Amino acid sequence: MSLDPRNFRRALGKFATGVTVVTTVDSQGQRIGVTASSFNSVSIDPPLVLWSVDKSAYSAEVFRNAPHFVINVLANDQVDISNRFARRGEEKFEGVACSEGVGNAPRIAGAVACFECRTWNVYEGGDHHIIVGEVLDFHYDESRNSLVFHNGRYAIPQQHPVTREVDESRALDGVLGESLIYLLRQAYSACCDGLYPKLGDYGVTAQEWRVLTLLSDRGPMKVDDIGAVVMQPPKGMRDTLAWLSEKGFVHVDSDDVVTLTDAGNKITHRLLDMAREFESNALGALSADQTGLLKQQLRDIARS
Repeated sequence: MSLDPRNFRRALGKFATGVTVVTTVDSQGQRIGVTASSFNSVSIDPPLVLWSVDKSAYSAEVFRNAPHFVINVLANDQVDISNRFARRGEEKFEGVACSEGVGNAPRIAGAVACFECRTWNVYEGGDHHIIVGEVLDFHYDESRNSLVFHNGRYAIPQQHPVTREVDESRALDGVLGESLIYLLRQAYSACCDGLYPKLGDYGVTAQEWRVLTLLSDRGPMKVDDIGAVVMQPPKGMRDTLAWLSEKGFVHVDSDDVVTLTDAGNKITHRLLDMAREFESNALGALSADQTGLLKQQLRDIARS
């Protein structure tokens, strides 16, 4: 049975993970690091964890032979660090505060947790090496949240509404009804729940819609610049663009500049018309002046 690799990755993206940067040093003492979401626990006694590295990665052989490594679990404000270590060909550690862990492997400052490991074993896993480590020491920060990767893009963890003890039906009349953060979350969730399923009618995902709308608004953009705005890491961004290219909606040139095609412009205009209709219905209880004031106040909050 032959599987489409991009489609397979998209299916795997339905499983939410954290984001880590795995670090070590090579035989010359040079610091090496790579972004990975394949981290998982294996055993409590002995304390074992695993992660996997693509065999084609520049650092694959270094990690396969490294006696020690550190798994740094990134915080939700460390998207830039995740993107930096996901790219090739740059001084990844430049400007990144680190301390030395086991075997001189770097511990990244601000990570919500780090696991200092001795390499326990390395297994073959198709096009990846599966690296199992014995945890020799670990540290974590209870006060901060982890960065999450889901549906091919970055996300942040939130408590599921079902687990809340508060009576949601009465919340808008009580203390929560005066909380700006609560009201914004409720409004955002309601809009997403109503709008996103409609995108499927046009054969477009939420990630693709964000890219199309951005290109329609700003014109041609570099791949990395798009990823920074829509909060997708490089590999996920390239997968999204590959899907859009296959659908004939975008063109990516040899300089990594992405442009909407004629078909892309047409579908984007249809999607924007649908989004405007949805917005009009969602804000139907407000006058035009109230809607304008609401949007201006939200822009002011975002800027501040």
